[in-house]
Amino acid sequence: MKAAVLEDVEKIVVRQTPDPTVSPHEVIVKVRAVGVCGTDLHLFRGQGNYNLDSKGQPIPLTVQPQILGHEFCGEIAEVGRAVKDLKPGDWVVCDQGRNCYSQGRYPLCPYCASGDSHQCQFYGEHGITGLPGALAEYIAIPALNCLKLPAGVSAELGALIEPLGCVLHSSDRAERSPGRYTLNGGERIRNILICGAGPAGLLFLQYLRNIKQFEGLILVSDLRERNLELARQFGGTPINVARQNLVEAVQELTSGERIHYLIESCGNPVIFEQIPALLRKQGTILLYGHGHKGRDIGLLCTVLFLEPTLVAAVGASGGFDADGRPSTYRLARDLMASGKIRALPFVTHRYSALEEIHRAFEQDFQREDYIKGLLRM
Repeated sequence: MKAAVLEDVEKIVVRQTPDPTVSPHEVIVKVRAVGVCGTDLHLFRGQGNYNLDSKGQPIPLTVQPQILGHEFCGEIAEVGRAVKDLKPGDWVVCDQGRNCYSQGRYPLCPYCASGDSHQCQFYGEHGITGLPGALAEYIAIPALNCLKLPAGVSAELGALIEPLGCVLHSSDRAERSPGRYTLNGGERIRNILICGAGPAGLLFLQYLRNIKQFEGLILVSDLRERNLELARQFGGTPINVARQNLVEAVQELTSGERIHYLIESCGNPVIFEQIPALLRKQGTILLYGHGHKGRDIGLLCTVLFLEPTLVAAVGASGGFDADGRPSTYRLARDLMASGKIRALPFVTHRYSALEEIHRAFEQDFQREDYIKGLLRM
């Protein structure tokens, strides 16, 4: 089969790779749509490498190349002999992470037992940790990682369920953290700042408005006017940091109160220089963005002086339903299918073949009009 293989930093090549084989509890999925994620860009640029050896050190791409692609859906082409509830022709969205449940490992590790499957003790992630991703014609995946797509949900929409699952998991972690300010009790959160109006920031905004029914002030900062216009449409108050000083704007819009809950979803380390003047003391910071480069970690000293609640989150953990399938993905799928969360409005770039995908990393991510890219095969 053909696959787009990251052979080295900033070197992605479309070439023939071995066809995947199916084990008894797996399925082969013919890939139909793949979202292009900021994490893919970080891997492409060498700003991150999560394929680690037994000593916790990154394995160079020249030693073990990586097939990227972890936001995907497709059509089942083949099922293993032990799979009874899926069949060829079914359209599915896939959890890219292999955990105790999907691998049939018992007893469950402490992380899977607590619903934090993304931190499974034996975790492996397609397109991230060395396992082959979905920028390929086919992928082998555990059957328990697959959820059927409802009728009427397009392949494009199916590929965007994974990033919503990550937002749901991250929000859940923040809401369960014992911070001073909360959405549901104690001292109520009265304002929120989302740093970055990319796909994640726009999903966070819709989740807060449409699912949590938060009616307070939600500020969204970015320097791209097109993104900020979508933020405005989704119920946010935009701050264009190319035209306004972020600290001054926040001070004015919160009447000097500063931010109760800050969501860092831009991956820009400059924000850590600004947080001390943005965040209310003992406020909550959700660290969602990745790829931070170029700033000294000493910047955190003035952030820590505020005694914030720092929440780090990654992936789409959230426990398992009775059938062993991931509950967060199921919720994300259902919210996307219901129309309560909209993702297609911010898909700005589409690709129709693996041979085109290099453009996303080499050119399009840097374009002023780029928000989200998607490969439809």
